Amino acid sequence: MESNIYTYTEVLASKSPVPGGGGAAALCGAIGAALAGMVCSLTLGKPRYAQYETEIKKITEKADTLREQLMKLAEEDEVAFEPLSRAYSLPDSTDEEKAYKAKIMEECLLRAADVPFRVVKTAFEAIELHERLVEKGSKLAISDVGVGAVICKSALQSAALNVYINTKYMEDKETAKEYNSKTDEYLARGSEIADSVYKAVYEKLR
Repeated sequence: MESNIYTYTEVLASKSPVPGGGGAAALCGAIGAALAGMVCSLTLGKPRYAQYETEIKKITEKADTLREQLMKLAEEDEVAFEPLSRAYSLPDSTDEEKAYKAKIMEECLLRAADVPFRVVKTAFEAIELHERLVEKGSKLAISDVGVGAVICKSALQSAALNVYINTKYMEDKETAKEYNSKTDEYLARGSEIADSVYKAVYEKLR
């Protein structure tokens, strides 16, 4: 993954197979998790929030962990997708070639579905942090709680689409069904929480 965000977006805008939507979703989630960490940093040490000090410290640690995980997942998505993009071009003229291509495709699709699924799960956990910060985070940073929740929701929804596009073509329908089912659960619950956070923040600001 490019370390410079400007270069990253230039490559993302090109016809290069990576980075793509999956990596962008993970990066988006990392930004959302970073905002949770920022709110915590602005809350710690303030007398007004002394009663939440212990919990805010725990949220800080969790936010840092999730941010790091999501950045790594952005890199993993690139690694997982490249073999899949090559697999589509494998020859399939003979029965032997078709069998080999099918085997490789299945292996690649599984890896390509697993990475965004982990982004879904991690983004969901980041959304839960923002939910806790609505009342316990610094009121001066309340808008950032809403922004973080919305960004994490976007990461969640985006990563879910990347799960579905890979499970759609898997031959192992039971595994595909399991990934889809778990993704559906995270997507529904995470979206509900993020929307609730956004509404709460909106009402506090308006």
